[in-house]
Amino acid sequence: MQIVSPHLFLQDQFPKQFWPLIPSTLRTAYDAAKLLAAEEPILQIETALDNHGRLISWAVDLGFKRLIESGRLPFDFRWRSFAKPTGRYLEIRLPHSVLSISQVSDSQNQPRNVEFRRNGRLNNEPYFDLPEFESEQQVRGLPHLLITHGHQTLEFAHLGVPHPIHSRGFRYQSPNLMQMPHELADDLPPAENTDTDFEALGLLKQDLEQWQKDNDD
Repeated sequence: MQIVSPHLFLQDQFPKQFWPLIPSTLRTAYDAAKLLAAEEPILQIETALDNHGRLISWAVDLGFKRLIESGRLPFDFRWRSFAKPTGRYLEIRLPHSVLSISQVSDSQNQPRNVEFRRNGRLNNEPYFDLPEFESEQQVRGLPHLLITHGHQTLEFAHLGVPHPIHSRGFRYQSPNLMQMPHELADDLPPAENTDTDFEALGLLKQDLEQWQKDNDD
């Protein structure tokens, strides 16, 4: 099993030229949710206002679904059921990993520790330089990445690699994408890695491709 930099892996899976699509899509979704709530009396009662985050979440899912279907974001997606099940969530399929989207009130914290995220986080154990998990270095599933964005108000958005231990937050997070020059993707800092790091990344991707083939995933 190859151990790689979480920064390098994230930029490989979600290249930085596509990062500007995240803040623009989120802004559109937040604006659409606000406009819809203002136009529909049923969405203005107190209970609806308390759950405005759900409206934002649906608008965000629609925005990313349209990005993928239009080809602007060169990935795939599928709707996955929650473990209970109590509904479905959007899973974006990257080349060698999966990505989900969540609102959080604190940019440094992971989303609620629900089962599907817990399982996804645990898949990250073998890959990202975690000495406490050295004895468990085998592919059990695809690495899980996250887009997190501000709860209710859009003050931040990050791409991140969640730490397998929920309370420890993230192994790597991008800068706040809401504060970056969105037209100039090349201004984003590159990952600083050696030839050895890129070799390890290539070998890890081979391991993940074999796991996908063996598990029809």
